[in-house]
Amino acid sequence: MIAPVPSSIRDILDKAIDGERLTTDEGQRLLESHDLASLGLAADTVSRRMHPEPYRTYNIDRNINYTNICTAVCDFCAFYRSPKSSDGYVLPREELLAKIQETVDLGGNQILLQGGLHPKFKLDWYEEMLRDIKSAFPDVNVHGFSPPELYHFTKVNHLPLEEVLERLKDAGLGSIPGGGAEILVDRVRNEITRGKVMTDDWLNVMRVWHQLGGVSSATMMFGHVETLAERIEHLDRIRRLQDETNGFTAFIGWTFQPDHTDLDHISPVGSFEYLKTLAVSRLFLDNVPNLQSSWVTQGLKIGQLALQFGANDMGSLMLEENVVAEAGTVHFLTLDQIREAIEESGYEARQRNVRYELVSHEQERKAIDANRQAAREAVGGSKLVQLM
Repeated sequence: MIAPVPSSIRDILDKAIDGERLTTDEGQRLLESHDLASLGLAADTVSRRMHPEPYRTYNIDRNINYTNICTAVCDFCAFYRSPKSSDGYVLPREELLAKIQETVDLGGNQILLQGGLHPKFKLDWYEEMLRDIKSAFPDVNVHGFSPPELYHFTKVNHLPLEEVLERLKDAGLGSIPGGGAEILVDRVRNEITRGKVMTDDWLNVMRVWHQLGGVSSATMMFGHVETLAERIEHLDRIRRLQDETNGFTAFIGWTFQPDHTDLDHISPVGSFEYLKTLAVSRLFLDNVPNLQSSWVTQGLKIGQLALQFGANDMGSLMLEENVVAEAGTVHFLTLDQIREAIEESGYEARQRNVRYELVSHEQERKAIDANRQAAREAVGGSKLVQLM
């Protein structure tokens, strides 16, 4: 998949450092390069220009999967279960609210709420769930329902997309995660998934949400059947939509985890490819303000190194994560480890919200103390908090 090293990428890197927009051909040339050190230095220079502040950020949230029942068939997913599977579940409401309470107790200000494409639930079921959450936790942001889910809601309910989004927003939906993007190229999507939203409709969910005043994140899962040109095509589509709406707060890229999936014959790409693609993403996405590190797939040290390859955010403490874990990739970090990784990189560690606004120092200190107390209780045999 990797082409020979181009004779020179210096001119392209200088162009990006100077704040000029790269073309897709130039982006591909960078991905074809093996000069990781030069790519990292350029991406770090651009990141520091875009973020001259003395801190780097993190978030505390929890990935809550309200159901694993899904009508789509994704070869890369080890998490979903078919509607007829005996392993399918729908999370009881009281358990969902208990998970959110645990998150709040540990200083979290957000939940990531996602599920499979359930064939039966109507829109009022999701509205009721959101209202229950916001009634109990009015200050918690619900970062929920990826574009595949939202597009699925329009089909199940026979409703226009704008009405679906307006109703969910009124019920308490605060922002939309960028899940289900994989690679935004239909050739790739047709090869690895069936029954799931295609490229233009994924983008249009985000477009309409942004037009309604909402914000969202953008993602890319790479290192499977896509070509390097298709990675750049994905980034270009994100960049073009951002030019149009300016609704993406952040971009998160991670490597495909093949274990326990139908694509387990594909060799996983390593940290070299991850850091290279991260750096190119920073250089290419000149209009997306924040890039997150993917320590969940890469581990602590590469996750930390990402702060020198274009990332300005360590992502979330992630008190719960199920989808990547089902593929066998499990990295555990405590809040202290995330903060230390930032501080060892020469920055002040600061907690943020979904809009990348800093929480108060008082809130931050309470979260630190709560997480340390939870860790002590776990070691002592009390209630175990899964730090993941």
